Amino acid sequence: MTNLQKYDKAFTDTFEISSGQLAGLKYQDIKAWDSVGHMSLVAALEEVFDLMMDTDDIIDLDSYEKGKEILAANYGVDF
Repeated sequence: MTNLQKYDKAFTDTFEISSGQLAGLKYQDIKAWDSVGHMSLVAALEEVFDLMMDTDDIIDLDSYEKGKEILAANYGVDF
């Protein structure tokens, strides 16, 4: 499984959505992505990529696309 597939799976599993809903998805666009859902997503990403995200990065993760940028720039995850 590629890193992009792992990343997508973290979103689709956490929020119980289809992969077709990922592009352009932003925090609070869907009911499941509230503050509790956000922390569940962070936990899923930390587990799948075996890392611990900094608080600033957790706060900045406000969209599907931004999450990829953060993981690539700050944690060396290649997509």
